[in-house]
Amino acid sequence: MRISTTQFFNMNVQQMNDQQSTLAQLYQQLSSGISLGTPSDNPLGAAQAVQLSTQGATLSQYADNQNTALSSLQAEDSTLGSVSTVLTSINTLIVRAGDGSLGDADRSAIATQLEGLRSQLMTLANSTDSQGNYLFSGFQTTAAPYSVNAGGSVVYTGDSGDRTVQVADTRNISTADNGASVFQSVATVGTSAIPSGSTSNIGTGVIGSVSTTNAASPTNAHSFSIAFSSATTYTVTDNSTTPATVSGPQAFASGSAIALGGGQSVAITGAPAAGDSFTVQPAAQAGTDVFATIDQLVAALQTPVTSPTSTANLNNALTTGMSKLTNTRNNVVTVQASVGGREQEIAALQAVTQTNSLQTQSDLANLTTVNLTTIVSQYTMEQNALQASQEGFAKIQNLSLFNYLN
Repeated sequence: MRISTTQFFNMNVQQMNDQQSTLAQLYQQLSSGISLGTPSDNPLGAAQAVQLSTQGATLSQYADNQNTALSSLQAEDSTLGSVSTVLTSINTLIVRAGDGSLGDADRSAIATQLEGLRSQLMTLANSTDSQGNYLFSGFQTTAAPYSVNAGGSVVYTGDSGDRTVQVADTRNISTADNGASVFQSVATVGTSAIPSGSTSNIGTGVIGSVSTTNAASPTNAHSFSIAFSSATTYTVTDNSTTPATVSGPQAFASGSAIALGGGQSVAITGAPAAGDSFTVQPAAQAGTDVFATIDQLVAALQTPVTSPTSTANLNNALTTGMSKLTNTRNNVVTVQASVGGREQEIAALQAVTQTNSLQTQSDLANLTTVNLTTIVSQYTMEQNALQASQEGFAKIQNLSLFNYLN
C-alpha cells in the first residue's frame, strides 16, 4: 500500500499534536498539583471524587452537630449538678425544721431560706446554653420556661418537646430535657410512695416514711388510705381497686408497721383521734412539682404551732415534703445520668467521625492530587518522545529521489 506525501505529513503532524496536548495536560497537572481537573481526565475517578466530596461534607456537618449537642449536654449536666446541690440544701433545712426545740420565729426564718432556695432553683431551671437557648423549655428555646404567676406560684410555660440533633447516619440524639421531665416528674425506678396526714386531723398521729416489703408487688402502684374509727382502731382502704378494697378493723399500736396491700408498710406514731385519716399514694399521683412542694413546706413552716395537734400537722407536712423532695432528687440524678451517657456516646461518635473524615480526605487526595514522581516521569518521557518524533520527521521529510540526482 502506498502512502501519499499528504497522508504522511498529516499523520506525523497529528501524532505530534497529540504529544503536545499530552505534554500540556501533564504540565497543567504539575503546575496546579491536581490530577483530576475535568471529568474527562478520568470519568470513573471523577464520579468517585464526587462521592467522596459529598461524604466529606456530610461528615463535616455531623462533626458540627456533635460539637453543638455536646456543648448543650455539658451545660445541662453542669446545671443539674447545681440543682442537686440546691435540693440537698433544702433537705438539710427540712431536717433542721423538724427540731422540736425550734420556735415559730426559727421556723419562719427557715421558710425564708427555703424561698431563697426556690428562687435559686428557678434561676437554674431557666438556664441557657452557649447559644442562648433555654435548656429546659422544650421546643420553646427563646422563652424562659419558668415564671411566677399573679398568685406567687411558679408555673411552667415550656412544652414537652424533645430537641434532637442528627449526629450520625442512623443516630439522632436528644440535646436537652424539658423542664416538665426534670422538675415536675419522678423517675420510673427508685421512687418511694408519698405518705401524708390530713390537715383536718385533731389527734397527734404522725405518719412516717413508707417502707417497701415486696418490690415486685403490683399493689405498690396503688393508692391507700388509713382511717381511724377510734383512737385504737383503723381500717386500710385500697382506693385503686373497683370497688375499693377495705380491710377489716385492726388494732392500732403507735410505731407498729401497718401493711398496705402486701407490698408496702408504714408506721404511725403518736395518738390519732377518731376521724383522723392518712394516705399513701404512688409518687406520680401525689404531686411531682418541686416548686409546689417547696411552697407547701414554706406554708407549713409559717403556720404557728400552738398545740400538740398543730405540731403533728407540721411533722406530717415535713414528712410529706421530704418524701417528695427525695423523689425529685432521685429524678434529677436519673436525668443527669442519662445526660452523661449521651455525652459519652457523642465523644465516641466524635472519634469515629474524625477517623472517617481523615480517611475520606486521604482517599480524595489520592484520587485528585498529583503524584509528582509519576507525573515528572511521564512528562519527561512524553517530552523525549515528542523530540524524537520531531527529529525523525525532519529527517524523513528530506528523503527524496531528487536528492540523489546530479
